[in-house]
Order: sequence, then structure tokens, then C-alpha cells
Amino acid sequence: MTAVDDRPTGTATRSLPLTLFVMAATVEIVGVAADLTVLQWIAKPLLAPLLIWHLLQHRRPDLVTAALAFATLGDVALLIPGQAPFLIGMLFFLGTQICLLVAFLRRARPRPIPSAVFALLWAAANALLWGSLGALRVPVLLYSLALTAMAAAATGVNRLVAAGGTLFLISDLLIGLDAAGTTLPAHGVLVMSTYAAALALITVGWLRPSPPRP
Repeated sequence: MTAVDDRPTGTATRSLPLTLFVMAATVEIVGVAADLTVLQWIAKPLLAPLLIWHLLQHRRPDLVTAALAFATLGDVALLIPGQAPFLIGMLFFLGTQICLLVAFLRRARPRPIPSAVFALLWAAANALLWGSLGALRVPVLLYSLALTAMAAAATGVNRLVAAGGTLFLISDLLIGLDAAGTTLPAHGVLVMSTYAAALALITVGWLRPSPPRP
């Protein structure tokens, strides 16, 4: 049996899971925009597994692979209406954030200025939403802390991963605003667009080397 490494495996094979990911993400966004639950159930659970497939073509399973596995479970849980599935989904995504955080910190140190900005954003968002979240206050506080730490750690890896971490933060901030009673126009489309882009950028960026640091 041959070991999986970081070498390219051919253009056609390499692009197939990413092509399927774009198709699944498009179907999911259309399903959200048109409020078609069937399309969402078909497409959303495929997003992270397709990116796992892409990763495994180039390297052995690692913490980013585990993060995407947690994201798959979280995506399925969040398709089910109700507060209990929402909390279960948040727990699975907490696993996603912790796996990504540890993976990123093992590769590089976070950049201090973006990290400080993210920390201020975390404090401001939780202060503004605290009175509106009710029973979700503590879970959101803890999850958002892990999410913000992940986004900060992503800044040290490379630009693609940093952009993905930032979009992940934005996507979940939109979910937090909705949970607190503030829903932006085209909320669902914005959440899914930023989330899908975040997963893709983190996955593709993770396969690229980190820039040298002084």
C-alpha cells in the first residue's frame, strides 16, 4: 500500500472534489434562497466531506480533516429545527474550531494586530448580544471564544487560510445576530456563502506552505 503524501495526483483527479464542492455549495445556496428544504438536506451534508476527499488526495488525515468531519456532523444537526439541535450543532462546530485552532498553532504563530482586532470584535459582539441571547448566552460566549481564537490563529498560516478563518467568523457572527433577534436581508444566503467560502479557503490554503516569518 502506498502512503498518501503532499504531491499532486493529477489535474483531473485533483479538481474533481473541488468541482463537486462548488456544485454542492451552489445547490445549497439555491436551496436556502428558495427555502427548499430538500435541496438543503441533499447538498449541505456533502460540503465538508468533499473537502475531506480533496485533502486526503494530498496528505494523510490530520486535525484539519478532523475539523471537517466535525463540521459535517454540525451541518446535519443544524438542518433540524429547534434549540436542542442548534446546541448540538454548536457543540460539533466547537470541535471544528478546536481542531483548526490546534492545527494552525502547530504550524505558525498568529499575527498580533489582526488577533487584537478579532479579540475586540469578540468582546464587542458578546457585549451587544448578551441581553438578547437568553439561555444561549454561555454557549455562545464559549463557542465564539474558540471561533475567534481560530480566526486569529489562521492569520499566521497563510493568506488563504487567514481569509477562510475570517469568513468563518463572519458567517457565525451572522448566525449569532439571528439568534439574538437581528436578521439581515438575505440572511441565509449570506451565512451559507461565507461558510462555504471559508471551508474551501481553509482547505485549499492548508495544502500550501506557510510564508517564512522573521
